[in-house]
Amino acid sequence: MSLPARDVVVAGRTLLDILRLSTTYLGEHGSATPRLDAELLCAYALGLRRIDVYLQFDRQLRDDELNATRELVRRRARGEPVAYITGVREFYGRPFAVDPAVLIPRPDTETLVDVALRHLRARRDDARGARVADLGTGSGCIAVSLAAEIPALRVVATDVSAAALAVARRNAERHGVVERITFAQGSWGDALEGTFDMVVSNPPYVTVEEVADAAPDVRDFEPHVALLGGADGLDAYRALLGSLPGRLRDGTRLLFEVDPRCAEMVSALITGAFAGAETVVVQDLAGHDRVVDATLSP
Repeated sequence: MSLPARDVVVAGRTLLDILRLSTTYLGEHGSATPRLDAELLCAYALGLRRIDVYLQFDRQLRDDELNATRELVRRRARGEPVAYITGVREFYGRPFAVDPAVLIPRPDTETLVDVALRHLRARRDDARGARVADLGTGSGCIAVSLAAEIPALRVVATDVSAAALAVARRNAERHGVVERITFAQGSWGDALEGTFDMVVSNPPYVTVEEVADAAPDVRDFEPHVALLGGADGLDAYRALLGSLPGRLRDGTRLLFEVDPRCAEMVSALITGAFAGAETVVVQDLAGHDRVVDATLSP
């Protein structure tokens, strides 16, 4: 039965009642994860941790709490992503601030961080001498995670968007690594100075056709500049690679997140741009090709 927006929350209801009603309503309005969404929105509206929602099922909500929850659930029902409503998304075990200026971090990207950390930790200098660049940093989730995991590491994070860099800086401050990350505005490697031992990036790789058919919370709310990869999804990789000559060292490692369907094509772009580069494809936890790991010829 359809649940009108005005009936999502009703005076005298307990938190469990509201959670159930909100879950039903969001499921009827297109949410793929209605229970999770309802839990996160209830927790945010009430200033609780998600676990506290379970501990306070019998709590009676005041009118102002009911109204706040109703408004958040309405926004989600209209397609707005939960992360933009609450202003936060967890990534690699840490909360990251997000807003419509940046792409919402996905769990898939944690594979890219895993691969980068494995290589950095294998260095004999504990990564103290490593120069790492995160191109198209967005929320800064990759750069901040790397710096937070390796205390000696210094990173340069670039983005063409000043608004995105402001979000990334906030996240670096939040996690105590802002002094070890240099933020530079510019397209891909054009903002870099000097040469680097590692370049990591999660470029846009959604095709124009795919964006048109994407779920409303992606299509209508997330920044297209961080999503669109052109007709074949590879335009950003071409531009990124074209910005790197003169900024890499012998043996530099390139780590790029990819659409699983395009892993071999991205590998071919890298070997075409840098003769002698060796590439391997790393799978994510779901068994999908997720990261192209390339080493430039010494």
